[in-house]
Amino acid sequence: MKGGKKGLIIVFTGEGKGKTTAALGCALRAAGHGMRTLMVEFIKEDGKSGEQKICPSMLKYIDIHAFGPGYAFLGDDIRPYMEIMEKGWIFMEEELKKSKYDLLILDELCVVLSLRLLPFERVHNFLIQKDDHLHVIITGKDAPKDLIKIADVVTEMKEIKNLIKSQGKVVGLDI
Repeated sequence: MKGGKKGLIIVFTGEGKGKTTAALGCALRAAGHGMRTLMVEFIKEDGKSGEQKICPSMLKYIDIHAFGPGYAFLGDDIRPYMEIMEKGWIFMEEELKKSKYDLLILDELCVVLSLRLLPFERVHNFLIQKDDHLHVIITGKDAPKDLIKIADVVTEMKEIKNLIKSQGKVVGLDI
């Protein structure tokens, strides 16, 4: 990493919009400094969110990989979700062994943890043993208290107004 600074653990959580957008803003800024980002999207389906169609010129700096069948609903069998989350986690570990990333974004990991689709202990062990230079951003609502304790920075996105939601319409924009 540039400057030899210790990598931070940052959490963007809360009910409001903007968690993934904030993480991508960090990746964009990092790219401006020549830093590489690996983004692993948990829950989100491949090809379904706008960030997966990133500007081709940014592909030199930002790699995005989706591992998810979409959002789980109460009563769904969670075993297939757990298998896919495991696959995404193993992919992330293998990619980090290549030592080419300065920033890691674990998108919707808070949701994965709150649904117990991955064990928190595994995530905790990874975070306390990660390479010192690596910055890690974790997004998603319902961040576990234990994750908040070990994070360096935690920002809660709070919804103030959502006119579209209050009118019962579905938001067509994935932002």
